[in-house]
Amino acid sequence: MGPVLSYANVLLTRDGNLGIIQLNRPKVLNALNFELMSELVNGLEELDRDPYVRVIILTGNERAFAAGADLSEMSLATPVDLTLGRRFELWDRIRRVSKPMIAAVNGYCLGGGNELAMNCDMIIASETATFGQPEINVGIMPGAGGTQRLTRVVGKPKAMEMILTGRSISAEEAFRVGLVNRVVPAESLMQEAKKIASEIASKPSISIRAAKEAILKAEDTTLEVGLDFERKAFYMLFATEDGKEGMKAFVEKRKPAYKGK
Repeated sequence: MGPVLSYANVLLTRDGNLGIIQLNRPKVLNALNFELMSELVNGLEELDRDPYVRVIILTGNERAFAAGADLSEMSLATPVDLTLGRRFELWDRIRRVSKPMIAAVNGYCLGGGNELAMNCDMIIASETATFGQPEINVGIMPGAGGTQRLTRVVGKPKAMEMILTGRSISAEEAFRVGLVNRVVPAESLMQEAKKIASEIASKPSISIRAAKEAILKAEDTTLEVGLDFERKAFYMLFATEDGKEGMKAFVEKRKPAYKGK
């Protein structure tokens, strides 16, 4: 395990070729204030630039992944503050992280916490996890992508139910509706997240990056434009050393030796 880098509200470590970011405001259930979000995005971009890190795991603590936005901070905001402060531009930067991100979720994953987990590429949940968008209960609504991403993942009827009632769902229900990839016992959460992350990290990094970008494009555009994007990315991989090595190794019935080139 690599050293913990110094941030006030997040812990950033490296474990082999995995980068791990832990949200670290336990007294307030990892409520997402501006300072935490700024540090989180800076940490994600730092790991994204690190040539030795292949996959990023984002997690919280036993009680909460993140219980939502910090309402003590948010309640004082005005529309002008939110516009000029550019706080939601931090979320756009998360979207631009090129390496695969896995959310490992314990406990509360609500509001901005659920939006943050959905910004990751996969979600592994412990049996203790609960997911929801309860903003309606305090007179507002999701504002960091919840209405858009949740609808795309679970469909309009379920998204309407969760957002308009503000009720949370269990990890098992989240799995049934397709919000999370799998549910595991709490004591196995990080082990399972690292297992999946390590499997992905063993694949050719350029192919992983291209495939992630193409999958995300499917959420943003028409099928015709998405297919064109996919095809061009596919062609590009034939110019990589890893693409040639992978296919050659398959034909020669040996294990490929990828170099990230």
